[in-house]
Amino acid sequence: MEQVLDNIIFTTPIVVGVSSGPDSMCLLNILEKKTKDIVVCHINHNVREESKEEEKYLKEYAKKHNLIFETMTISSYEENNFENEARKKRYVFYEEILKKYHSNYLFLAHHGDDLIETVLMKIVRGSNIDGYAGIKKISKVKDYYIVRPLLDYTKEDIIKYNEDKNIKYYIDKTNEDTSYTRNRYRKNILPLLKEEDIDVHKKFLKYSSVLQEYSNYMQREIERHINNIYNNNTIYLDKLIELDQFLIKNILYYILNNIYNNENNIITERHIEGIISIISSDKPNLSLDLPYNKVIVKEYNKLIIKDNIDKIKDYKLEVNDKIKINNLTIEKIKEINSNGNDVCRLNSNNIKLPLFLRNRKNGDTIILKGSNYHKKIKDIFIEKKIPKDKRDSYPLLVDSDDNILWIPNIKKSIFCCLNNENYDIILFAKEREENNE
Repeated sequence: MEQVLDNIIFTTPIVVGVSSGPDSMCLLNILEKKTKDIVVCHINHNVREESKEEEKYLKEYAKKHNLIFETMTISSYEENNFENEARKKRYVFYEEILKKYHSNYLFLAHHGDDLIETVLMKIVRGSNIDGYAGIKKISKVKDYYIVRPLLDYTKEDIIKYNEDKNIKYYIDKTNEDTSYTRNRYRKNILPLLKEEDIDVHKKFLKYSSVLQEYSNYMQREIERHINNIYNNNTIYLDKLIELDQFLIKNILYYILNNIYNNENNIITERHIEGIISIISSDKPNLSLDLPYNKVIVKEYNKLIIKDNIDKIKDYKLEVNDKIKINNLTIEKIKEINSNGNDVCRLNSNNIKLPLFLRNRKNGDTIILKGSNYHKKIKDIFIEKKIPKDKRDSYPLLVDSDDNILWIPNIKKSIFCCLNNENYDIILFAKEREENNE
């Protein structure tokens, strides 16, 4: 296993992501046999009681082995996707440390099992060629390289190495928590694949290698065409549609991934299909919402990517017979049998007219139907997994006293009536396609 570094020459200090788990402790041990110019980079995710003990152990380990130790603690999480947010914060910290020590190399302990899980998750979720290839052994990111020398080995190989070398490590109990997507693949799917072939990771390595060759070819094709197609956040459709459909999709991935700084899991196949749909439409003026308050707008023979001002600015719109806002159409109707959260019945004697739709403000609360206490709108959005980039622009129904009456399609307040109570106003919310307006 130690031979994984035989072809690597170290010319600068190296930064190593070390969690104290078996994988990173194995990698650290192997690296120490090649160089002592190592920065041990540890992130305390602050979700387990054991985290402090693990951080203390690594600090003492680094001191004993004459290694530099750098650590940071994540104080809080704002997004619904813990794995994705934690990953982004890790890499921000890694890049700070790389810059601090003028290092060009970040070593991470991903192994063959991680590769299998990543490839399967990408296939299920949808991606492009580069995404389907999964994890690369060596990848260039900005001005540094990420090196993953353990991809040829499995978790079992790593555990055996640690036992043979008497390497101490800690087990993260959250790896057993199947509320995390990766853990479900690890616990439920990976064992079945290994029953078919104990060396299945080698097949995935080959699969990954072949796709990376295709990806490299596609990258060269993209670079050959991109200057004629894209400039200053504008895509010129007359040039784009001349190309093969497969190349078109990959050019769109390339453009959007660059806009989002190549962060994982932001641009998906759904976004690309939506853009292809508006390109193919005969309508000259269409738009499609993108993550993080961006929008792509079709204006005849151009696609323009820009900030979605309509979502960023505050708004307060008086409710008339029918109003369209974001991806919702809210209209007054005369009759409906449903009692779902897509319907709001009101008694005008209990509220102050007129009614308005406005975006969320800091500290907004609602008294939910069936309760007598205030609940934060922010907490409801988190519970209902409303994407962070949509929360500040999501419409709330309020009366003229600014009482929050209804979160369309999500929750009702105590002001909302059941169909067997007295009411004289019925509002109905319907989702509409993001690209049909």
